[in-house]
Amino acid sequence: MAESMQGLHRTCRCAEVTEEMIGSEVTLMGWVQKARDKGGIIFVDLRDRSGIMQLIFENGIIDEEGFAKAGKLRSEFVIAVVGTVAKRGGAVNTNLATGTMEVQVRSLRILSESEVPPFPVEENSKTKDEVRLKYRYLDLRRPDLQKNLMLKSKVMMLTRQFFANEGFLEIETPMLGKSTPEGARDYLVPSRIHPGSFYGLPQSPQLYKQLLMCSGYDRYIQIARCFRDEDLRADRQPEFTQIDMELSFVDVDDVIDVNERFLSYLFKQVIDLDVKLPIQRITWQEAMDRFGSDKPDMRFGMELHDVSDIVKDCGFSVFTSALENGGSVRGINAEGQGEMPRKKIDKLVEFAKGYGAKGLAYIAIAKDGTRKSSFAKFMTEQEMDALIQAMDGKPGDLLLFAADKKKLVYDVLGALRLEMARQMELLDKNEYRFVWVTEFPLLEWSEEENRYTAMHHPFTMPMEEDIPLLDTDPGKVRAKAYDIVLNGNEIGGGSVRIHQDDIQERMFKELGFTPEAAHEQFGFLLDAFKYGVPPHAGLAYGLDRLVMLMAKVDSIRDVIAFPKVKDASCLMTKAPQRVSEAQLKELGLEVAPEEE
Repeated sequence: MAESMQGLHRTCRCAEVTEEMIGSEVTLMGWVQKARDKGGIIFVDLRDRSGIMQLIFENGIIDEEGFAKAGKLRSEFVIAVVGTVAKRGGAVNTNLATGTMEVQVRSLRILSESEVPPFPVEENSKTKDEVRLKYRYLDLRRPDLQKNLMLKSKVMMLTRQFFANEGFLEIETPMLGKSTPEGARDYLVPSRIHPGSFYGLPQSPQLYKQLLMCSGYDRYIQIARCFRDEDLRADRQPEFTQIDMELSFVDVDDVIDVNERFLSYLFKQVIDLDVKLPIQRITWQEAMDRFGSDKPDMRFGMELHDVSDIVKDCGFSVFTSALENGGSVRGINAEGQGEMPRKKIDKLVEFAKGYGAKGLAYIAIAKDGTRKSSFAKFMTEQEMDALIQAMDGKPGDLLLFAADKKKLVYDVLGALRLEMARQMELLDKNEYRFVWVTEFPLLEWSEEENRYTAMHHPFTMPMEEDIPLLDTDPGKVRAKAYDIVLNGNEIGGGSVRIHQDDIQERMFKELGFTPEAAHEQFGFLLDAFKYGVPPHAGLAYGLDRLVMLMAKVDSIRDVIAFPKVKDASCLMTKAPQRVSEAQLKELGLEVAPEEE
């Protein structure tokens, strides 16, 4: 039977008890982790978000009624105890912060009883995700998840402190805004008052924060909720949180400077990591050429080698035809993997095909120098020697090659480089390698739409020296855009924005917007720009991804209190669900019947 608090007040949390408090009386409250009845003495591990404290119930110290109640305690009962802190009588538990102490209980109240939970509440749970997410309120009691969410809370608090000290103002922007589906799909909210009209939930506060710069607020920060209706991956959710900022009267270096100092401060305060400043910068082109990725993992080498010139006249038609069609031949050297079994190499070929490759060429060099290759018969000994030399190949190495259009070769080898690093255990979660990737292409060609689309968004400023190319060779225009990458994850990105009318008009023209279409979609921003707009730039971090890397976990689900699963549903609340006909009628909506 549950009891009330009856005026009891908790004096501290379980793991806040220290050895200085030995002999003092404390009042603790929390959940029973486990109870052990040793006959005449009952041991209970009491858990709250701070950790665990061992309780001891002894007849004589607690009255008979209290001792009888203690005998009924089971996992996840919620209890309050009053007792005296003492040195442990038995073995010390070095795994616990409180492992040298115990509390000798003189008074017990059972505040709430618990049914047998569907899985044990313990660190590193082996329970299936589906079950844990269905009972997320129990899952969130696990110490490892609580630690992650407390770390996230600390990151948010320190972020606000840092930017406040730097003169930023925290300003909220609307959740209910205009749908601007130029990027991912918007989540739409129907309006009851305006039948047939819809709000769009923000994919980011981009347009509003630019308006705030027009309004003279000059340094804006917001920990902002954002929504994107897109397919999910391990590090994606339909709703997520950004650390969002915008600054006026700045250029690229100003934004990078304040953010380097922010990252240095944050990582030192949260995980005691010294971030070496300045952070390395590489251009987008260098990142693609060296790593096959615009979010390169710098913790290991295995860089791409361009061997197009070496093989352009060889007898292997896979290489030569790729080059004749304007493509590229590149490779990576997986050092020490030269004696990989053929079955494993075949799996790598299948892996490459998953990224669009037609196949994967290889040279396996055994430790004794003998070679096995998928294409040796098409090349002379001299050509093979030159190719191995160009790849810095030596006995014991495995050389892997892709030949196709340049973009495909980058995609295949960029992914293969990471897969080999995983297999070779080169990815150390305790190592943090930051890099800025700069000078992204302003535009990318969309085969589906047969037009250029903005790589970031339509308000990204081109590099000044590339502006003339907008008319002659738009694909070569570089943007004043920058991403901050950590261990192969883009944790933040931003750009300098266009603030001149003529450049904005040329940008819209390249993106296929008529002046009318541009005004229809972005009129309120373009109108604001007529009344004096400062040069401005910004950046946004994915907060969940940043915390995921700090917490050294593999999924952002583990740093979000109530995440969604792959199909954007919540297993706990069963959202989304159908609503009543009355609600639909009120909104002027009708749901089309499902096709059989």
